[in-house]
Amino acid sequence: MSRAHWLASAVLASLATFGCHEVHLDFDVPSGDIEVLDNLFSVSAPDADHAVAVGYYGAAYWTDDGGTSWHLGNTGTQALLYSVSMADAQRGWAVGQRGLILRTEDGGKSWVQQPNLKEKEGSHLFSIAAIDANTAVAVGEWGTRIRTVDGGASWQDRSFTITEDHPQYVWLAPVEKERVRNGETVYEDVGLNDVTCLRAPSQACWLIGEFGYIFFSTDAGDTWQRSEIAGSVEMEPVRLSFNEIRVAPDEAERIREFGRSIVDSKHLNVAIEAVGSKEEMDRLGRQADDVFPLFEMLEARAREVIAILEDTDVDSDRLRMRGQPPWDFEDFLDDDPGFLDRYLERETWAYPGVKVRVIQNPYLFTVRFRDEQHGLISGLGGVVLRSDDGGRSFEYVRIDRQQALFAVAAVEGRAVAVGEKGLVRVSSDDGASWHEMPEGTFPNVFTFMRDVEFAPDGTLGLIVGQTGRIYRSRDAGFRWELVMGPSVLRGESEDTGA
Repeated sequence: MSRAHWLASAVLASLATFGCHEVHLDFDVPSGDIEVLDNLFSVSAPDADHAVAVGYYGAAYWTDDGGTSWHLGNTGTQALLYSVSMADAQRGWAVGQRGLILRTEDGGKSWVQQPNLKEKEGSHLFSIAAIDANTAVAVGEWGTRIRTVDGGASWQDRSFTITEDHPQYVWLAPVEKERVRNGETVYEDVGLNDVTCLRAPSQACWLIGEFGYIFFSTDAGDTWQRSEIAGSVEMEPVRLSFNEIRVAPDEAERIREFGRSIVDSKHLNVAIEAVGSKEEMDRLGRQADDVFPLFEMLEARAREVIAILEDTDVDSDRLRMRGQPPWDFEDFLDDDPGFLDRYLERETWAYPGVKVRVIQNPYLFTVRFRDEQHGLISGLGGVVLRSDDGGRSFEYVRIDRQQALFAVAAVEGRAVAVGEKGLVRVSSDDGASWHEMPEGTFPNVFTFMRDVEFAPDGTLGLIVGQTGRIYRSRDAGFRWELVMGPSVLRGESEDTGA
């Protein structure tokens, strides 16, 4: 993952591609009627009457009549606002680019910026979840997790950091390793895309991100535990002989069977890691004048297995080499004399071979729980995950599309997922199965929809997306109508189709 986080780049790229924002002529746009429509990324409905939606160019739209009419709030910023969360009808937060945190005390009509440590670092904040009017959790790039318990007057840093025993430590630059050894903070290079919390008195929270990161908290975001993803497919390591590269026919067939078992599970990537026996690591590594022949052998072993998996039609971009030989190890020895020895020790196995395992790292966009037990996650490639144990474990659920599902939300007896190119799917069994909306219950949509939200009582539902479009349901998500968008401003209606 590059240091410029994928999600921010994707959002900016999509805006440029669609060309769907009309440029404001005034920076400090006063509250009032909406005259120019912006892409909307997030919506929050604290009750059946009030809601706030935020998005591009600092846009914040608010309603106090259940979404019948919408008005423009004054945020005082041109920055992208990625997320909004209202603690109640009047008080809430929005977050966005470069650590921006905004607070409203009047239902979204006006906003005040709150200083925080991520603003100084320039880290984007992708999501915020309000637990009550004083307590909230925000997440973002570089493993950002920050928390307030005083209404945003101060923010505590709970971000993911790297220690000497962290898997990312070995790949840090020497200067960053030195910072870690000196006890300085080095943030993990992972983007956290969404956080959700049930409203007080519950203290349950969940967060998700890239690399399949899923965590849950039972103390309002103060501490976190990692969740598990069930349904993994594994195989025993491929066995080879001393200094051997070629895979035996029976082992090759076993690899092919493994590849065929996951070829249609596009959300699953595969880690391939060549390992050596202790004899190989000693004779060809520690005792050898030249360690590069050992490196060449290990890399060739991994590529042999990759070639077999590619023959089963597993996409090459799903195959990830792990434990690659450190060809530039000499550059590290002055600052870290034990660098090579640690690599040889780490890649030593009971026998020569290649480890092959599934990496549970789907790219995840949104997590939502309707109560403390039942939750859903949506992600890239049509990924849906569901949990019925409070987020301690999740299982994959198939839908009939591989398009991006940007958001998901549920009420009792109904779940709705929305995504790119007008994708909408619904479930009536807590996300165990998904199907299209019945004909005549949802307008024809060909643009992206970025977020879906239900008010706590379950009756009001809202979907927001491209060019200021807002869709509303008043029957727990069974029928939807367009209440804001280009055609609404023009006094036209949009077709309702299949």
